[in-house]
Amino acid sequence: MLTLVVFDLDGTLLNGQSTITPYTTETLVLLEQAGIAYTVATGRTLQAATGVLKQHRFTLPHILKNGAVIWCPDQNDYSHRHLLTQDEVAQVLTAFTLQDVTPFVFTLEDDGRHAVYHGRLKSGPEKKLAQLFEDERHLPVEPLDAIPHGARVINVSAMGPELAIRALTDGIRDEPQLVAYTGTAIEGQNLCWMDIHHRRGSKGNAINTLKQERGFDRIIAFGDGENDISMFEVADEAYAPSNANDDVKTLAKQVIGHHHEDGIAHFLRQRFNLRP
Repeated sequence: MLTLVVFDLDGTLLNGQSTITPYTTETLVLLEQAGIAYTVATGRTLQAATGVLKQHRFTLPHILKNGAVIWCPDQNDYSHRHLLTQDEVAQVLTAFTLQDVTPFVFTLEDDGRHAVYHGRLKSGPEKKLAQLFEDERHLPVEPLDAIPHGARVINVSAMGPELAIRALTDGIRDEPQLVAYTGTAIEGQNLCWMDIHHRRGSKGNAINTLKQERGFDRIIAFGDGENDISMFEVADEAYAPSNANDDVKTLAKQVIGHHHEDGIAHFLRQRFNLRP
């Protein structure tokens, strides 16, 4: 029976410094030696994911941007894309304007890389977010009016006041082709983040695609946030670190150790009897 282990990155496999610790690195090696396949399902772009994965032998297809795209390292290309139409992008941007929320539009460029185009940055957190995309996630960041005509849009993101983000999320629920993910951006500052995707661009749908195409029999998933719920729903076993939000913990088979403390690695060693 072929098993595929799927990891969310931020808040799950990565520690508080957004890195894979030596202990988790050793655990991944033991997992590979035991013949157990693994990959990632993350909200990050290819550039942002590659930065933390490049030395850790993630050779299977990567589920990126919450399932909107699947990157195949062996082909050096995307095998699947679920992009937003121009009409959908226009509709979302109009809603952002009405709520006075700054959009961050993620595109898929002709060379396969990603770029981000943003509206006017009105607050310190928005400016820090743009800087993070550029400095830490290695993404080209440009003003929204520089976006190419007919750009291929993967998702639209934002960070803003909770009431405005919730209003946007409520509006998206009525759109059959769209889905929105949200969560707390900065504790104690009443700020939330959100990502809007094509509805088929979910982690769960992408995992089912890999399961069918690669012949896996069982899926074991690890995640901590709202964007992980769809993969929990399709997994045979789903586990949440203790730092996960309550909705994810409710769906998990078991709540395990904190991501700051190599919780996933400790669980894997016990679950598969891995020994150095």
